[in-house]
Amino acid sequence: MTETGRENVPSRTRRRFPGISSRAYEHPADRSALVALRKLSGFDTVFKALSGLLPERSLRLLYLSDSVRVADAQFAHLHDMLRDACYILDLEKVPSMYVTQDPKPNAMCIGLDEPIIVVTTGLVELLDEEEMRAVVGHEVGHALSGHSVYRTVLLFLTGLALKVAWIPLGNVTVMAIVTALREWFRKSELSADRAGLLVGQDLQASMRGLMKLAGGHHLHEMNVDAFLAQAEEYEESGDLRDSVLKILNVLPRTHPFTTVRAAELKKWAESRDFQRIMDGHYPRRSEDKDTSVTDSFRESAGHYAQTVRGSKDPLMKLVGDIAGGAGDLGGKLFDKFSGAAGGRSGRDGDGGEDGGGKGTA
Repeated sequence: MTETGRENVPSRTRRRFPGISSRAYEHPADRSALVALRKLSGFDTVFKALSGLLPERSLRLLYLSDSVRVADAQFAHLHDMLRDACYILDLEKVPSMYVTQDPKPNAMCIGLDEPIIVVTTGLVELLDEEEMRAVVGHEVGHALSGHSVYRTVLLFLTGLALKVAWIPLGNVTVMAIVTALREWFRKSELSADRAGLLVGQDLQASMRGLMKLAGGHHLHEMNVDAFLAQAEEYEESGDLRDSVLKILNVLPRTHPFTTVRAAELKKWAESRDFQRIMDGHYPRRSEDKDTSVTDSFRESAGHYAQTVRGSKDPLMKLVGDIAGGAGDLGGKLFDKFSGAAGGRSGRDGDGGEDGGGKGTA
């Protein structure tokens, strides 16, 4: 079979999505973070400059010379998964895929003109067939969404930031863009997780894969429900000080925490949006040109408003209270950070949440 041939070669029958647009599975936070990134001062200038300077040919030659290219003759089972994922998501050109020696389980989709998928030996050895299928679908989702371009820029700028760290103003500018790129990429991972589920069509396999990324080979020692309970505890626990620490912990990361990813994916798998896609009702690429930017903004804004209203995180609850006119910002911050059990006069509605340590829904 040729590299562009797209025969369905799954180990079991799964639904295919002809002409599916990436809008079908993209997380609203992914799109809104990308919009915010593009509005960042200096980003357009840097992006346009790097688009012509990034050594993409060198990158391809590096993987060609020092990794194993997935094909019918090498890692054939991965090659079948890759072609199958492209068939299901109707990605016409199958990206090149490489396995590189690295004990740390990881995968990425990079490239400017054409995406390249890279998976590490650590990941291949960690996951079973259905778990790996979800990961391959995850990376094909990145390719379909065009995420590989910004991921490549992020990799380059991260290295550049280290080289210009001694230049005060230069480093500040680069790090501002790197921080914004990381924020977007964390959100794009939620989109790609959804694409992985559309390809694998096995929620339990997706959950197992995320659990293994967090806890290694010892799947027999882990439990999906307990793992998801960690995500809920993480969101609810602590006070505003813990909320700030959560933000600081996640800033250097390119991926969201695995428990959070698992909880987000399960929530989407149980949603009406997911069921509609599985029933064949989804936006098509042919309709992308007619998509309203205003509608996308409205959807993203609605998502954030709903997230704030439904969040059990102390900081998000405070933001929701303030947005709803439930009190003055200075007084609430003082009460939360000082640990006042009953709050100050006129703000009795908040006191019960702090005393228990975990807010109620």
